[in-house]
Amino acid sequence: MNVTSHKIFVLSDSIGTSGEQLSRKVMSQFREAKLDLQVISHIRNIEQLEPIVKQVAEVQGTLVNTLMNGELSHALHELAQQYQLYVVDIVTDFLSRLSAVTGIPPEGKPGLYRELHAAYFRRIEAIEFTLGHDDGVNYKGLSKAEVVLTGVSRVGKTPLSMYMAMLGWKVANVPLAMGVTPPEELFHLERERVIGLTIDPDKLLQHRQHRQQSLGVTGKSDYNNLAKLYDELDYARKIFRRGGFRVLDVTNMPIEASADKIVNWVTRH
Repeated sequence: MNVTSHKIFVLSDSIGTSGEQLSRKVMSQFREAKLDLQVISHIRNIEQLEPIVKQVAEVQGTLVNTLMNGELSHALHELAQQYQLYVVDIVTDFLSRLSAVTGIPPEGKPGLYRELHAAYFRRIEAIEFTLGHDDGVNYKGLSKAEVVLTGVSRVGKTPLSMYMAMLGWKVANVPLAMGVTPPEELFHLERERVIGLTIDPDKLLQHRQHRQQSLGVTGKSDYNNLAKLYDELDYARKIFRRGGFRVLDVTNMPIEASADKIVNWVTRH
């Protein structure tokens, strides 16, 4: 049978991520074909299977079985045989082999891998969240952040945010600048989750000069004017007082120590 287009259905009793990734790797070897992939997740009972198999039969698609539950997997094979559908079974043979060599039956519990590696997946989610809420991006998502850092430019919000994300914390950061009104969402958060960062003006000047050098920028401006930096830091402190936010002075403080202090504050709350 030679076809240039084909539909593939990944069936999962969890979220279907692993089956989808593996399927897409295989599909990438057939770039000239028009292959359409659909993931059908959270299959929990046999009653869900028949309408799915009927749907696949209507387009003569291919079933990719990643069901961990043995009863569901067996029922899928029986239905597929009735409708003359081909099933690519990703897990059954492997489960059978490991059961045979270990003498231990598989648990058949969906989502077990994710459960066993919860800390890893939490870090990934935290990093994705933090990248998506860096430097004032997506203020509408601030309410979902576990920690919000705020302060003037080059006070160290982004590196501290990313370090905390690696520890599994969903962090957003909000820049403060003279003449720019902070987002109102900042003041609607639980104040215990918002941390205002401050720094010694001379140290801030060093950070900004280094930043300008890395960009090849020369000359004087408000960005690297020490008197203006004092004004900026004063303005930031007014914002912190308005929101009732805790303030952390990060001058000469290692990023690990800053993160530890913030985590201690937030978890204590």
